Amino acid sequence: MKRFLIESDCREESEIVCAKDALSELRKDRETFVFTDRNVYDLYRDTIRTCFPAAPVYAMEAGEANKTPETLFALLGKMAEAGMKRTGRLVCFGGGVVGDIGGLASALYMRGVECVQIPTTLLAQVDSSVGGKTAVDFMGVKNLIGAFKQPSRVLVDPLFLKTLPARELRCGLGEIVKHAALDAALFEKLQKNRERLFDLGFLGETVPDNIAIKAEVVKRDARESGLRKCLNLGHTTGHAFELLDGKLSHGEYVLIGIVFEAELAKKHVACDAAYLEALQTLALSVLGKMPELPDARAAAEFANLDKKNASDGFVAVTAPVRKGEYALLEIPREEYAAELVAIKEGLC
Repeated sequence: MKRFLIESDCREESEIVCAKDALSELRKDRETFVFTDRNVYDLYRDTIRTCFPAAPVYAMEAGEANKTPETLFALLGKMAEAGMKRTGRLVCFGGGVVGDIGGLASALYMRGVECVQIPTTLLAQVDSSVGGKTAVDFMGVKNLIGAFKQPSRVLVDPLFLKTLPARELRCGLGEIVKHAALDAALFEKLQKNRERLFDLGFLGETVPDNIAIKAEVVKRDARESGLRKCLNLGHTTGHAFELLDGKLSHGEYVLIGIVFEAELAKKHVACDAAYLEALQTLALSVLGKMPELPDARAAAEFANLDKKNASDGFVAVTAPVRKGEYALLEIPREEYAAELVAIKEGLC
């Protein structure tokens, strides 16, 4: 068992427990409302009913397409219908979409109720359940409406990984490779285990490494005012293609973003080109190959809508530069669009 405690600068504490049978850590004497999606409920109905026998359960339709204000308010309505009090807790049992919507609902309901995250996907275990970012998509912009709300506990059980298809593992590996671009030790670990990246035993060993990396960043910058921007590596360009295309998983788009933004780093900053090529090779080994991508100039337009862009006329990119190091780039919009087009032509 491994435990991590995030005591953030916004005076919220979050305990993360990584262990087999992690759900046994939950006290049973609390008023609880369970939020999940239909796919997860079909898989883990018995587990939910065993752990939370008296709790109301609301299961949303699964998928990023349902990460909307409508789903958020449907959940809030169900919580109100159940008579949930401010002393109750909301348990988010599922992947990143469930965690994001449920976390935001917990921040809004009665101005804040306790939230517990039980992530069931690799992506949620290594990334989205940790750190307190909550959101829904709105007006075609990913995560436009949201709040920072630290879960009181995150219970991470590697046994959930057994039900995941290869594509879900690839999705989580997108964030794992991103963390490796920020942490030299994790990069070396992945490099040495290139043949085991989809092995559940190896992934179970690696999840705590990733949580440790993200937890340390969140401790130092809970509200993304500085250091936490490093976690956006691969995301500006990845989100741009994701919003335009949407045919792949989020983590696959992050891997694509890492490959593209490594190319941007080669042009814009002093960097270790050999390392960047090794990082790109690692990302592509997870992807299998660079997939067919839509029009890069059109994707650049979606990057202009990204909430991370702090100044008009520029696109903000967190780019890898050397092992364990990154740089914050601000690239003029037209230049960014032209470079995406050129990079795509060279890669695809």
